[in-house]
Amino acid sequence: MRWVDIKSLYFSVLCLYGVLTHASDPIIAPETASGFGAIKSGNYSKAMAVTANPHASRAAAKILRQGGSAVDAAIAAQLVLGLVEPQSSGIGGGAFMLHWRARDGELVAWDGREISPASVSETHYLNADGEPMDFFSAVIGGHSVGVPGVLAMLEASHKEHGKLPWANLFQPAIILAEQGFAISERLHILLSRMPKVAVNPQIRNYFYSQTETDWQPKAEGSLLRNPAYAQTLRRLATLGAADFYRGELAKQIVQAVKHDPNRAGHLSFSDMAAYQPEKHEAVCGQFQIYRICGAPPPSSGGITVLAILGLLEAYEIRYGEHADWQHGFIEASKLAFADRNAYVGDPAFVNVPTRGMINRDYLQQRAKLISNNTVLGTVNAGLPPGAEPRLSSDSPELPSTTHLSIVDAEGNVVSMTSSIETAFGSRIMVGGFLLNNQLTDFSFTPKNIDGALVANRIQPSKRPRSSMAPTIVFKDGRALLAIGSPGGTRIINYVAGSLYRILAKKLPVAEAIADGHLVAMGYDVEMERGRADNSTLARLREQGHHITLKDQTSGLHVILIDAKTGLEGGADPRREGEINGF
Repeated sequence: MRWVDIKSLYFSVLCLYGVLTHASDPIIAPETASGFGAIKSGNYSKAMAVTANPHASRAAAKILRQGGSAVDAAIAAQLVLGLVEPQSSGIGGGAFMLHWRARDGELVAWDGREISPASVSETHYLNADGEPMDFFSAVIGGHSVGVPGVLAMLEASHKEHGKLPWANLFQPAIILAEQGFAISERLHILLSRMPKVAVNPQIRNYFYSQTETDWQPKAEGSLLRNPAYAQTLRRLATLGAADFYRGELAKQIVQAVKHDPNRAGHLSFSDMAAYQPEKHEAVCGQFQIYRICGAPPPSSGGITVLAILGLLEAYEIRYGEHADWQHGFIEASKLAFADRNAYVGDPAFVNVPTRGMINRDYLQQRAKLISNNTVLGTVNAGLPPGAEPRLSSDSPELPSTTHLSIVDAEGNVVSMTSSIETAFGSRIMVGGFLLNNQLTDFSFTPKNIDGALVANRIQPSKRPRSSMAPTIVFKDGRALLAIGSPGGTRIINYVAGSLYRILAKKLPVAEAIADGHLVAMGYDVEMERGRADNSTLARLREQGHHITLKDQTSGLHVILIDAKTGLEGGADPRREGEINGF
């Protein structure tokens, strides 16, 4: 049985559940859609933070007003997000971050991705009969937990780019955890709709109230306090990330994973102690007059966003006034995802032809496969410069993630995407925060149908492939735009489509990210339910595209930097984000 068959099985099991709750596809978007609000835009002259929750945006803006750097503000925001948006991210997960230092024009990509335990094998997600595990058996419990990386990454970046003391950045989250916050509509919806959240007592007692017959999510608007998280943050503020990776907190995390009653994991104290964040060059490419930069592997986001835009640009040049950008975007996405699925994994374990996959000559040749008269069916991976021939393979990446964009008063920029994988992660809570289930981002099977090893197979001490796509756009050597989104594998289409609307179609940023999404990761195409233009839908179907309408769960947060008019921000109306600054 291949992974696609597991997805089909999982969908069948949860199909009724999805119908009853009117949720998004529970496989592709387990962090279900929670409605579409008003278009959110904002303008500030000096500094701005756009995050997924008002509490986090206020915390970041407070740090910025105190003279903090963009990294300082990102740290404060992430610590608050782990409290108020626990289903999506937190210190129990991982992240990718781009940082632009305006003073000297330095761009750095920080890798805080989780790492698999040293004792795992390539059969980690195979049953005794050699078949892949079912979805929930794989996701829930310690078996799915990788070494969290976000805290180590944030501490390392703070040492280089921070201005305020480390301990100061913890205060907003500590105060909020102790005083409590009102459960938001989105958090309540996810607690109500997501299956198997309360499988461990710590989560059940924190998020749920006992009734005469069962446990129910605490009501929207009710006060939620988290003294355990406040205590954890106080330790980290004083002792630093060393306590998380080599101290008492590390011991608690390891014990929780190894003794989880659902499915014990392999995480060890030595795995925790060995973790190191990494710093790399960003992966950058040209689109029209802009230089677009993203996170390099093991994230596939930067490469695939650049490939889509490069293929689309080549297609539009070829067809001129007859080019249909939505058709071109769909076909370009198919081609880019075929390469992504075949070649991208942890570069410490597999050769990733990063430069070849975004080479302009290669993309121009590949774009010749896009025709205005036909629709691509089955798409095979190409052969980028420097690549070894490989078949595509899929991995079940899920979209419980968050994104924040920050610009400080000195013009420094942070674009950071962080995640714990499925909504509420592995369902293990330690010290008031949730642990990730990022090991499920690996391919469940180590080999393709032809017997060749999968680039993204699980191996000891390896980082799983990601689709996180924090992005910074440059024009004439100056930072112009910071953008990114949650959404699992759909992140790539969310970001690429929004970039096209902003840069090529010149839409205001808030309107661009609110526009109906177009998603194409293979033969099937999705347009956003309630946002799809009927004439466009009819035209694309007439061309031969197989289109379904689905809710989309992006959380695009973007800042446009204009030297004359200041900062223009946009927060995705599909989530509860906010723009703040001064």
